[in-house]
Amino acid sequence: MKTTIELPDALFAEAKSVALQRRTTLKAMMEHALRREIGFSDPPPSLAAFVENEYGFPVLKKRYHQPVTSELVYEMLEEEGH
Repeated sequence: MKTTIELPDALFAEAKSVALQRRTTLKAMMEHALRREIGFSDPPPSLAAFVENEYGFPVLKKRYHQPVTSELVYEMLEEEGH
């Protein structure tokens, strides 16, 4: 199937350059990238720490650990002899 996509000029130029360096085509690179992205059954690990807020923006998940305070840092430094 043929389709048209719009890319920023700088991204297109960089992708074309990388394709030439790898001795492949832009089409082959795009196919590979799409297959890789579609093939994820789980979100990539780097995204697993995020959730979407009510506005659709990614935010870090809340963790229920002790908050890091100045006092805690000073205690840890004292324990290590600093």
